[in-house]
Amino acid sequence: MYLRKVKIYILNEMKKQNIPEEIFTLITAEEIKIFQELQIKIKELNSKTNLTRLIDGNDYWVSQVFDSIWPFKAFPNIDFNSKKFLDIGSGCGFPGLAYAIIHPNSEIYLIDSSKKKTDALKILIKDINLKNNIHVINDRIENFAHQSSMRNSFNIATTRAVSNPSTVSEYILPMLKKEGLGVLYCGKWTAEKSKNLDKTLEILEGKFKEKKKILLPRSKGTRNIILIQPKNICPKIYPRKVGKPEKNPL
Repeated sequence: MYLRKVKIYILNEMKKQNIPEEIFTLITAEEIKIFQELQIKIKELNSKTNLTRLIDGNDYWVSQVFDSIWPFKAFPNIDFNSKKFLDIGSGCGFPGLAYAIIHPNSEIYLIDSSKKKTDALKILIKDINLKNNIHVINDRIENFAHQSSMRNSFNIATTRAVSNPSTVSEYILPMLKKEGLGVLYCGKWTAEKSKNLDKTLEILEGKFKEKKKILLPRSKGTRNIILIQPKNICPKIYPRKVGKPEKNPL
């Protein structure tokens, strides 16, 4: 009876906020409620600190929530539960906190070079009271990746809206365990991007695993998800010093 009431409440709220129905095919009513709480807290923090402009309507529910979670529902042959997960350039928590909400048994690491954003993340995590063990790191990934205790230790590493596929591959591959997965969020996918990524993966001792494409709801554009994996141990010199992967992609 309680769950039925929650579901009815959420459905009514979805209608009020014009939340896309596609969201409900990916997550539960309870999870939608947590995302609503997160939205409120982000808005509160945004009034003091400019974290993101994507906080209302389709900007939040499609461009933030749906876009963050659909890759982890799109590969039914892959188990994304109970993993050690790294979100590079986490910003206001997407996709990292979104992944945490739908995978409460995973251990989460959120890294961002902006102290303003990592301070905000700590507040969000405390206020939302998520079940995960969550670590927030204020550092550059180029530095963090050379910590021996962190390198080659993650099951999943991802980054969203940070840089081009070749650059983010240099951030991600050194962090992954042998059977780990890198999840790359990309817009339009071209032959040139594919060629550049193949070249980068060869240098980093990585390999392409799979790609999926979707048209986001409410005409929010095309999204491609690229899965990559280590082929062998990534050479110790990668990632290069701060700024080099961005300025000079492999």
